[in-house]
Amino acid sequence: MRVIICGAGQVGSNIARQLSREGNEVTLVDQNADLIKKIGDELDVRGMVGHASHPDVLEAAGAQEADMIIAVTYSDEVNMVAAQVAHSLFDVPKKVARIRSQQYLLPIWADLYSRDHLPIDVIISPEVEVAHAIARRLKVPGAFDMVSFAEGKVQVIGVRLDESCPIVNTPLRQLTELFPDLNIVVVGIYRNGKMIVPTSNDQMFPGDEVYFAADVGHVGRAMPLFGHEEQEARSVVIVGGGNIGLHLAKIIENDMKNVSLKIIERDRKRAEKIQEELEKSIVLNGEALDPDILNEANVSRAETVVALTNDDEANILSSLLAKGQGAETAITLINNPIFGNLITDLGIDVVVDPRATTVSEILRHIRRGRIRGLHSFQDGAAEVVEGEALETSKLVGKELRNVKLPKGTIIGAILRDEEVVIPRGDTVIKTHDRVVIFALRNTVRKVEEMFSVSLEFF
Repeated sequence: MRVIICGAGQVGSNIARQLSREGNEVTLVDQNADLIKKIGDELDVRGMVGHASHPDVLEAAGAQEADMIIAVTYSDEVNMVAAQVAHSLFDVPKKVARIRSQQYLLPIWADLYSRDHLPIDVIISPEVEVAHAIARRLKVPGAFDMVSFAEGKVQVIGVRLDESCPIVNTPLRQLTELFPDLNIVVVGIYRNGKMIVPTSNDQMFPGDEVYFAADVGHVGRAMPLFGHEEQEARSVVIVGGGNIGLHLAKIIENDMKNVSLKIIERDRKRAEKIQEELEKSIVLNGEALDPDILNEANVSRAETVVALTNDDEANILSSLLAKGQGAETAITLINNPIFGNLITDLGIDVVVDPRATTVSEILRHIRRGRIRGLHSFQDGAAEVVEGEALETSKLVGKELRNVKLPKGTIIGAILRDEEVVIPRGDTVIKTHDRVVIFALRNTVRKVEEMFSVSLEFF
């Protein structure tokens, strides 16, 4: 697949990294010559210096032969024009654009992006995606990541284990023996910087980050097994009333009716504006590093504090201050990945990486076939995808113990006639089953090829 990526920032460079190591032909366009040289030295991609929406630049980048353009520069307008030029002059089949300004995304202007006007096939709004990602975590307290598949009936959940976990040092095969009616499968273990797909003989250890697939109705029973019995938040404090904070507040007001919400925003005009847009949340104007403001927000009695300012250091410090005052859980937005692995050691419970969230959403639209569900974990170390088994699939009609999946993949769950089936050795996949599969980075391409031939995605 030939892909042009406009914008060599964190999102663009990470998409380029993902696609290039899977053998795609990637051209990366940016005005920053130093950035292009640096990425060109690190990755097997073609780098071009130029303005991403200029026709001559896109022509030189190979737009006439491109299968897709992904416009993720820092300018909404450049991204939009790049998509228009790619469509009108070069007939690029698929256009993906990142658009940050919410004024462009209001429902009343939805027709703007139709094929007859500004033809963008996929619009990515990082603020909206991050807000939804945080909301998912709030709904499963104790999880540092949670993604839903199969119309919400299957969840893939990431949990961090400590010494209190009752099933550490236990071979995974014994979990099935001990809890035969518990519909979960451990699909991945992240340990010492490496993701593995475990076998039935593997064990989990304190410090592991474990991913398991579960029937949504069994999550409440499963979490205590992994050492997490946190109560669902009833009191939440958001630090930072920017676009992410405002989106998250609206999700909480709409979907979590029992939650008491306070927002701390340092800019008075912004605080007044978001107070007008919210129905029952309380907005406090002040600095989140001010102990008096934290007291006024009553963080000592909050189950969860979510730090969402544009300043990583402020997010880290306000989270630690809130934890010190008694907040049970801290969810912290971190833009600089250098901080990510450090701050969990300081006591921060969940790190939110907007770059990784945006990359996951873009990948969902890049994978061949009609992919409905996809999520990338641990900076692309693994992906979870969802597809439908057709009659031609080699998965259909055989016991799973006799199906040869690519090494580094595991089936986490199957949805059949609205019922979740947790796969065992004697499970037989039937035509039209929805299959949720966890795959390591180096096997994603093999799985994708297998799916495009015999397991066609939605």
